[in-house]
Amino acid sequence: MTAKKSGSRLETEIERCRSEGQWDKIPELVRQLSAKLISNGLCLEKVPAASPTEREQEIITCYEKSGDIALLYLQEAEKVCVSGIQNRSPKPGPTSQDQELGYFLETGLQRAHVIHFKNGNLTQGVGRFREILRAVETRTTQNLRMTIARQLAEILLRGMCEQSYWSPVEDPPTVSPLDDPTRQGHVQSKKYSLSRRPRLFKTIYCQCCNENTEEALLLLLISESMANRDAVLSRIPEHNNDRIISLQSASVVYDLLTIALGRRGQYEMLSECLERAMKFAFEEFHLWYQLALSLMAAGKSARAVKVLKECIRLKPDDPTIPLLAVKLCIGPLHWLDEGECFAKMVIDMGEKAAEFRAKGHLAIGLVYSLKATDASLRSTQEEYQRKALGAFQRAQSLSPTDHLAAFYLALQLAVSRQIPEALGYVRQALQLQGDDVHSLHLLALLLSAQKHYQDGLNIIEMALSEYPENFNLLYTKVKLESMCRGSEEALLTCKHMLQIWKSFYNLTNPSDSGRGSSLLDRAVADRRQLNAMTLPDFSDPDTGSVHATSIAASRVEQALSEVASSLQSSAPKHGPLHPWLTLAQIWLHAAEVYIGMSKPAEASACTQEAANLFPTSHNVLFMRGQIAELRGNIDEAKRWYEEALSINPTHVKTMQRLGLILHQLQRYSLSEKVLRDAVQVNSTAHDVWNSLGEVLQAQGNAAAATECFLTALELEASSPILPFTIIPRAL
Repeated sequence: MTAKKSGSRLETEIERCRSEGQWDKIPELVRQLSAKLISNGLCLEKVPAASPTEREQEIITCYEKSGDIALLYLQEAEKVCVSGIQNRSPKPGPTSQDQELGYFLETGLQRAHVIHFKNGNLTQGVGRFREILRAVETRTTQNLRMTIARQLAEILLRGMCEQSYWSPVEDPPTVSPLDDPTRQGHVQSKKYSLSRRPRLFKTIYCQCCNENTEEALLLLLISESMANRDAVLSRIPEHNNDRIISLQSASVVYDLLTIALGRRGQYEMLSECLERAMKFAFEEFHLWYQLALSLMAAGKSARAVKVLKECIRLKPDDPTIPLLAVKLCIGPLHWLDEGECFAKMVIDMGEKAAEFRAKGHLAIGLVYSLKATDASLRSTQEEYQRKALGAFQRAQSLSPTDHLAAFYLALQLAVSRQIPEALGYVRQALQLQGDDVHSLHLLALLLSAQKHYQDGLNIIEMALSEYPENFNLLYTKVKLESMCRGSEEALLTCKHMLQIWKSFYNLTNPSDSGRGSSLLDRAVADRRQLNAMTLPDFSDPDTGSVHATSIAASRVEQALSEVASSLQSSAPKHGPLHPWLTLAQIWLHAAEVYIGMSKPAEASACTQEAANLFPTSHNVLFMRGQIAELRGNIDEAKRWYEEALSINPTHVKTMQRLGLILHQLQRYSLSEKVLRDAVQVNSTAHDVWNSLGEVLQAQGNAAAATECFLTALELEASSPILPFTIIPRAL
């Protein structure tokens, strides 16, 4: 009571001095008042109450009222400061930089929502956050606003779902699943009146937001802007604490941005945000690593590898970082030499890599396997195949329970045409992971290599029951159905593939107009339709191989196709490229089925649909050459094949068909050269060896021809329905 009376006396004295204009006495009176009351502006929280609910209401009312008064005071103080600057008043007064949020003002602004959340009233807490953020900003409250915006964003992301979200322009729900049901509706802040309230922005900061993630994202982008603006970057010792606080504040914002943008799949935007964070990132592993992961998710693989190199420098003993780099190098980038270096980093860690040692050997095995595919000399291919087998065997011995080690060992043995050994390891992989799609696919291909086509088809159908949208499996099914059940069944599967494509990608086919749409409408009657395989980008639809030359060729094709499309009347292709590549492959596979049925008109129609998407694809040109051959137009077929090879000089099927045409034209020397080049590219292509034998025989070289025929016979005995390299090799 004494303190209360003393406080009242001092308050009266302060009011008297104000009315009389005795401003010089007021600061001392305020200091005396603070000293008197400091033990009491938090007393209600300390004093026990007979009715806790009413006391909580009174406490919250006090804090909210004091917070509003604080905001009004700071707004008025800044207005006076700005007015003085504009009028160039000589009268001294406090500047905006001198204004600080004291202990009581800051407590009043932050304590109310803390009590709401502590009491389980999330709805009221969110409402109080929004009230503070709507207040007209002052320089003094900028840091506080950034903190509140970040806290509200965290609550929206972690404590609220879309169903419980309400827009700021709407009244909060009276009953909400966010609130504690045992206390819901009991703790309501009292209505209080102020002669003047703090000024609010005319528009609500998140008026356009329709769900919690959108509002959180807007708040975080505001916070990020403020964090970047106020960043402390100086490395001198005097600024060390401020720099650490600035970094921690920014890191929390970027972590929450990762959650918000990751939920919406906006990895491009996330990577751009994290690139702005690089001003904080000197020697800060967490931010570098976040940037690397966002670049990976956004498809910016080359930049991701560069950032991962910096992560490796900051954390050289972490084996997961170089493994991520290997994943990019052997996947979208096809940087095999760089991938080998990163894989060796993991292997060289030895015991420090712990359970990741096997992954290191697996990674370098994949590098060697892909290098064997790229090699142009047969001796080089065999050397890399030997290295790949050794690496996979080492990985399998280090981690005998890892199905991937057994699977890739089986795949490499299959590529090397050691079929019985490959069967043993793929069965071991399936024992460890019975539903692995690639292991099931490899088993089916191995059975087809042993000419057990029906067994292979049964495996594919079993795998499709688990993975009905896997285009790789579906294309293999088409091939096996053509062999076991006839082309009619294969075409029905092709129609099913097209339906999957349309539902999966939900895109509009540019050729779905005029003739193209009529083809789709008559799919059942003509059995003309098909869907594409999900193959890696830049892959050959027949082999699935990703040669360095085929990567370059695909880029040339893309550029030429874009130019050609711009000169045609067909509609442009919108959106990502891969769905359209897939659709183009669909039409080409359908054309292949019709060629097998000796129906050139239908095959030509399907090829034209692919050409509408990618006019200069070497696969389109190759298919046109096959159709010309089917019609007996040898000269036209030769022209198409030569154009295809000008785009992709290592397309083995084109080389083999061109070699046979040159043989028919009695240009034996040139035919032999083309076929020998094809053998250098793919030494296991039995049809190329057979064609080479025919050319050599026509030249009178019986001994060499016999050797080629024997090689072709041996390879054909272990040749699968599709090349084993159709199965993707990725870490």
